[in-house]
Amino acid sequence: MLWYVMLGSALGGGTRYLLGTFIQTRSGAIFPVGTLVINVTGSLLLGFLVRYTADSSALSPESRAFLTVGLCGGYTTFSTFTYETVRLIQDGDWPRAGWYVVLSVVVSLAGAFLGMGLAHQLLELRRR
Repeated sequence: MLWYVMLGSALGGGTRYLLGTFIQTRSGAIFPVGTLVINVTGSLLLGFLVRYTADSSALSPESRAFLTVGLCGGYTTFSTFTYETVRLIQDGDWPRAGWYVVLSVVVSLAGAFLGMGLAHQLLELRRR
């Protein structure tokens, strides 16, 4: 099972890089439109795959893992975030969905700022 996920992740990550770069350079936008397209299409694809495979025996567990965890996960983890949020909303758990969205965005932004600050500090130490 792990090999299916790893292969899907490699293909998804490569596709994200190629398509995101292609879209961004062609658009000429200063807004990260390439990443936006990746996030939206990845969410669309994961939503379709999870719903379709839940009510169908068309795919083996290995194929499902390859496509969902591997390909979609490598393409964008945002798709997993959106799917999990949708599931909470569908279950009627609006408060948890709201907290999940707010915490995911705010804490992830804080993590990115903290990571960048730590990297800056390390670079400063290395320059001395």
